[in-house]
Amino acid sequence: MEKETPCIAVCFIDPATSLCLGCGRTLPEIAQWHKMDSAERQSLMALLPQRMTDAGLSIPSPPKRQAKS
Repeated sequence: MEKETPCIAVCFIDPATSLCLGCGRTLPEIAQWHKMDSAERQSLMALLPQRMTDAGLSIPSPPKRQAKS
């Protein structure tokens, strides 16, 4: 199963582009995410890396999870 969300918990909307700096979605896309079916989500997620590049934003790496000792 593929990941169903691009969210990496770095939620901040860039005022210049109106894109989330963590995932590249717009606020309306984030708000509608739970109403989208899997195909719509996958289609939008495929656009996000290029969208971020076109806006001059870098996609941050997901936070690293620490291993349990």
